[in-house]
Amino acid sequence: MIERTLELGKNAIVLVPEISLTPQIVDRFLARFGDNIAVLHSKLSNGERYDEWVKIKENRARIVIGARSAIFAPVQNLGILIIDEAHDASYKSDMTPRYHAKDLARYIAKQHDAPLVLGSATPDVVDYYKAESQDKILIELTQRANNACLPEIKIVDMRQELAAGNRSMFSLDLQQAMQENLERKKQTILFINRRGYSTFVMCRDCGHTMKCKHCNIALTYHSYENKLKCHYCGYEEAIPKVCPECKSDKIKYFGSGTQKVESEIAKLFPEATTIRMDIDTVTKKNSHEEILRKFREEKIDILIGTQMITKGHHFPDVTLVGIVAADGSLNVGDFRAEERTFQIITQVAGRAGREKDKGKVFIQTYNPDDYAILCSQKQDYKEFYNGEITLRKRLNYPPFCDIILVRVHSENFNKVKEVSEKIYEELLKQKNENLLVYRPVPSPIDKIQNVFRWRIIVKGRLNKMAIAVIKKAVEPFYGGKYKDVSIVVDSNPNSMM
Repeated sequence: MIERTLELGKNAIVLVPEISLTPQIVDRFLARFGDNIAVLHSKLSNGERYDEWVKIKENRARIVIGARSAIFAPVQNLGILIIDEAHDASYKSDMTPRYHAKDLARYIAKQHDAPLVLGSATPDVVDYYKAESQDKILIELTQRANNACLPEIKIVDMRQELAAGNRSMFSLDLQQAMQENLERKKQTILFINRRGYSTFVMCRDCGHTMKCKHCNIALTYHSYENKLKCHYCGYEEAIPKVCPECKSDKIKYFGSGTQKVESEIAKLFPEATTIRMDIDTVTKKNSHEEILRKFREEKIDILIGTQMITKGHHFPDVTLVGIVAADGSLNVGDFRAEERTFQIITQVAGRAGREKDKGKVFIQTYNPDDYAILCSQKQDYKEFYNGEITLRKRLNYPPFCDIILVRVHSENFNKVKEVSEKIYEELLKQKNENLLVYRPVPSPIDKIQNVFRWRIIVKGRLNKMAIAVIKKAVEPFYGGKYKDVSIVVDSNPNSMM
């Protein structure tokens, strides 16, 4: 489609969700189109970004590739917009301005009379609903690239593993498959959606959990530095020798992260080479590219990682994927939990067996009957979508409404509570039958960096009337005696936290 667009004398924008995908995408485009390309992403220096920007503005770059903010590129004579992995949450900005790249892309495409293509193996439920209701054109790819077979996927009930006496984080089937892969000189990907070593540290005598002093969130143990760290504000502290509450020395580590997976693999398969990809290992410039290059070119046996490794990557020698804890994204207090679980599992499973060798995938879970997990085993998007859309219609969730989240934050707890309740009262006063307003409550994570956090959920259609109602309710609390209170109104937020 891009080739045809260039032949017509027009230009293209291609958005990808993760910076880690960009090098691979760029290599493919360079091979096809030469150096007619500009790349925009957050890891560029100011000078590099300026050079790319000028190249685009002067029409020396016909194709722009980049993450979310590349939608703002000054492309002349735009002929097509493509959003790859269009379901990905990273296309929505969680900071002001809270724009969604998809919304901007629709607007820009309309301005230029250009087609907008949303590509995904696991489409956003809202997008797919619009495609089904004829708001969008639906084009379905029914085969994998190169006619590769879908991998064989097995669900492993970790409750049965425990009952059989296996206390390892890896099921016996997955351990055997890893051993066979090592012997066959094939590569393995292990996915767990947590970084660190243990997800929380608790006293077994009194149940006290080690929490951040500034955020109401459990500290994560990082073994390499032998420290407890907060993944929200960066606070660190040493491991306590005794419980700060009851002075017991029975301190226990619970849960697992990427570091623990790496440590356990070293014990089980000392001969295996491993590499880890998470936010702790990609802090330096080009570190994403270097890790992926090493895994591919140096034939490292096992890649361990978080969501960074789940989508878009093509590794011909990967024939085994282990999803260590498939339940990690379930039960998180978000109506999209099932959708995101299905997307993550399906995407990471898609890394296995992409060439001539058939792939194997093991989904380890304590919820083997969950419908998102069962549908991801079958790689059946339609079955998942049909169940999910029925549930959302019954409960009135998007796409059948919009969700507007009013967040109220302050270091002063009393003011947060007061402002939240006054906004709620003002919303009720306006008596709008098209908006359903829920009582203000503390956010699921009710304190971050010493800031208290409350929220009000509003359900309805985000139209001019709804915007006017919410604006009238929140505007009296900007500035003046409430200047130390922050109010954020976020439509269809990525996170309900």
